[in-house]
Amino acid sequence: MITKFSVQNFKGFQDNFTFDLTQSNYEFNQGAVRNGIVNKGLIYGFNGCGKSNLGLAIFDLVLHLTDKQTIIGKYPVYLNLDSNEKYASFSYSFVFDGVLVEYSYTKVDPQVLRTEELIINGEPVIGYDFEKETGFSNLDGTQNLRLNSPDSRLSKLKFIKNNAILAENETNLIFIKFMDFVERMLLFYSLDGNAYQGFTLGVESLDDVIVKEGKLKDFERLLKKADINMNLESQLINNQNVIFSKYKNGLIPFERSASRGTNSLELFYFWYIRMSKASFVFIDEFDAFYHYELSELIIRELLKLYDTQIILTTHNTDLLTNDLLRPDCYYIMNPKNIVSIANSTEKELRKAHNLQKMFKAGAFNE
Repeated sequence: MITKFSVQNFKGFQDNFTFDLTQSNYEFNQGAVRNGIVNKGLIYGFNGCGKSNLGLAIFDLVLHLTDKQTIIGKYPVYLNLDSNEKYASFSYSFVFDGVLVEYSYTKVDPQVLRTEELIINGEPVIGYDFEKETGFSNLDGTQNLRLNSPDSRLSKLKFIKNNAILAENETNLIFIKFMDFVERMLLFYSLDGNAYQGFTLGVESLDDVIVKEGKLKDFERLLKKADINMNLESQLINNQNVIFSKYKNGLIPFERSASRGTNSLELFYFWYIRMSKASFVFIDEFDAFYHYELSELIIRELLKLYDTQIILTTHNTDLLTNDLLRPDCYYIMNPKNIVSIANSTEKELRKAHNLQKMFKAGAFNE
């Protein structure tokens, strides 16, 4: 799981910006945390404060550590335009089986690494300076691997994963778990159609996947939970399954008969049926088209995915309640920092507190 992330000189983050997912000590809603780390979290912040850019920053490592889907078009202005620094800095902390993994790197643009370093359990195991073309790997099984070939700009972690025959020991196992975690990270949007980064590759038909996974009736049940009463059936057209809404006098393709919010719900469900295999999910503006009750329903569905770490951004303060999560799982973001509401007040927050009322009254303003 990700425990902490820091970024500097990337897009709007001129100075060091840290997102800390280590939690406070609350006894209620323990399913929202896992092993002392926030497992389900919501981020609040005014428009333009950087919530979307935070997601892009966290998922920047997908660009060079994996061959998964990227949304490179979201990275046109990479470095902060008010800074004199020539590179952006990224730093991640993870925990796997109780072992701390720290990964940091610098970049001059989305595709060009300047430095990278991996530390496992306090010991540097991989380090490389791409400008000097010098570095090291202490992983057992990489002794004869030439890090400066064949592509001097390829991530050395990715190069080692693809080319080394690693010995079976604890450090190498943690390295493999770290790389697998990154492979299974997923960022997606509800505002931009099926735009996503990480987890898989290519664009698929939402209808076709839902039907092939045998989830059409389950999707229909989810719609009914949201008081959207639609009878669905599918037909194979040009070798792809298409979902239709069934009425007394005929059929209409689902995407034409559904509202924008209901179509957004299909996009969510398309990813939801795969999320149990994801490691870390970031959904930007997840409920932009949802009624507040549907937004709550979605969070309750996500809470069932205990093994998947999920962060959402939202403006919906109706979700700011201890009935769903807890004070250390709600974050308030501004361009300079991001802090949980548990750490935004000296007041001891209890389960009975009305967090939404306190938020609107300015109780968590720094």
